[in-house]
Amino acid sequence: MSRAWLSLGSNIEAEANLRAAAAALRQGFGDVVFSPVYRTPAVGFEGPDFLNAAAGLDTELSPQALNDWLHALEEARGRVRGGPRFASRPLDLDIVLYDDLVLSGPDNLQLPRPELKHAFVLFPLADIAPDLRVPGSGRSLAELRRDHPGQPGLVRLDWTL
Repeated sequence: MSRAWLSLGSNIEAEANLRAAAAALRQGFGDVVFSPVYRTPAVGFEGPDFLNAAAGLDTELSPQALNDWLHALEEARGRVRGGPRFASRPLDLDIVLYDDLVLSGPDNLQLPRPELKHAFVLFPLADIAPDLRVPGSGRSLAELRRDHPGQPGLVRLDWTL
């Protein structure tokens, strides 16, 4: 059994899509830990604010199989791949950390996920796994969060999935 840490995001019907993703993750993986939800302005393009969260789950799936499972869930919620990288989306699910693996590829799978440098990925993860050490850096999520400059407009909301 492996432990995977995910980022979840949406800026199209965001609350409904995140709640549906949380339900699907619980159904597929059982006991899933979710962070509080954050609201953040779109990064890299003009668009509605995103709602972001993090999740931790145990899985017997390989990183690639889990990535495929997450992509199928995104597509079931209306995500269309192949458009601009920075655009509005009903659901964005990424594996940020998977055990202590460091890997690049195939496809877009990179562990640790480079987006961990963004507050909208780091802060929710640090809420649920502050002592988790990032492979390659050896630093904990709490240490990374403490040293992060923050992100304008990032707001922790008062609800959890």
